Amino acid sequence: MSKKYIIGVDEGSQSAKILIFDLEGNVVCEGREGLKPYDLPSPGIVEHPDDDWWEAIGKAGKKAMAAFSGDVKDIIGVGLCTIRFCRAYLKGDGTLAQPAMSWMDIRVSKPYEHTNPEVKYVTTSSGYITHRLTGEFRDTAANYQGMWPMDTDKWNWIEDQETFDHYGMPREMLFELVMPGDILGYVTKDAAEFTGIPEGLPVVATANDKAVEALGVGCTGSGTALVSLGTYIAAMTQGHDNPKNTTDFWTNFASMPDQYLYESNGIRRGMWTVSWFKDILGDGYEAMAREQGMSGEMSLDKEAEDVPAGCDGLMTVLDWLAPTDQLFKKGIMIGFDGRHTRAHMYRSILEAIALTMKNRTDEMYAEIGNELKEIIISGGGSNSPLFMQIFADVFGVPAIRTVVNGAAGLGSAICAAVGVGAYLSFDEAIDKMVKVQKVFEPNGENTKMYAQMNEVYQEITDHTDTILQKTYPIFQ
Repeated sequence: MSKKYIIGVDEGSQSAKILIFDLEGNVVCEGREGLKPYDLPSPGIVEHPDDDWWEAIGKAGKKAMAAFSGDVKDIIGVGLCTIRFCRAYLKGDGTLAQPAMSWMDIRVSKPYEHTNPEVKYVTTSSGYITHRLTGEFRDTAANYQGMWPMDTDKWNWIEDQETFDHYGMPREMLFELVMPGDILGYVTKDAAEFTGIPEGLPVVATANDKAVEALGVGCTGSGTALVSLGTYIAAMTQGHDNPKNTTDFWTNFASMPDQYLYESNGIRRGMWTVSWFKDILGDGYEAMAREQGMSGEMSLDKEAEDVPAGCDGLMTVLDWLAPTDQLFKKGIMIGFDGRHTRAHMYRSILEAIALTMKNRTDEMYAEIGNELKEIIISGGGSNSPLFMQIFADVFGVPAIRTVVNGAAGLGSAICAAVGVGAYLSFDEAIDKMVKVQKVFEPNGENTKMYAQMNEVYQEITDHTDTILQKTYPIFQ
């Protein structure tokens, strides 16, 4: 019997990635194409230029298929994952009536207003790409959080007409909804020519990008939390219920039917701050690292390994991007003395990320009423053994790194594998396709020290906010 393969589509806010997996979850090849910079025509308007979503998928798909050395007849399905909280306005033929809106565009948080007579359909990023791939006006129900007339208990459009009308979207403008793991349609001849993806392949629904990422690392148990390291860092855990009006987390659709993903409060400009620190060291530091056969991040990791847990009292507060309701907030490093070096500063940023996410995760778990037993770390930062150990020590539970770092791509492949019948259930697919690379066990002494440090860390802004409120009118 020939080996079978699945295509996982992962289109985020920065790039489109097309990955081809075997049914054991191994990456066979991939193609990647960056998205263009956003258009910002006026305050609050953030658009993807031209037909950027679809064009990037076309180029990434051709790159992936060019790198594929197997028999294309052995590719059995496509899983489709795209960025959440976006909106696309389409003409009657399914092409864009106007530029697609980013999740940062103020219009996506408001009811729809029919100001463009060419608009016949209103959909998500996944709905738009589904149509371009298959010709169907169909979408996953699990990418409709936010300003949509969605009954999140029933995973379908709201039935009460008065409530429905509040969102401004006539029912005839909305797509048919399906569940994660259901077939959306089949790759058309035109889509195959544009992307290189074989004609006739079933395209399977997933969910929103964060939920698909959680699926791709196997974060499905209530005692397991995923910490997703990106520009925005958040913690997530899966559950059966759909709680509303919560304070320390919000409820999202999971990438498994009738399951929900609880997402904590997070860190704005999280991993961005790590890159910022490396960048301010200048080109000379990067050149020195290259001479040693390392990247800048690897060199900083190596230096910071010799810094004790707690950074000899240096602590960082990660308000490099202030919340909109507290614009006075600023990033802080406090506790300097003559012992401190750039390695201390770097490690202090890593510890701040772990401490902040420990507190946000604890708040979420306390409100849910569950006990945290382990964490999974995803994103590029998980490649750092130092960072992984800091997470384990700060949280006091095992920190897991999986083999596939592009977790949303693998989550897409898992949904597709279930959708085409390669596996009978999501649990079976996860068991076969998600692999643990390494488990970092907590160091008890460091965990004890971080717990003491955290009692102080949580109070820093109680004292610094007063100062920052006074300086804000001067330096804003």
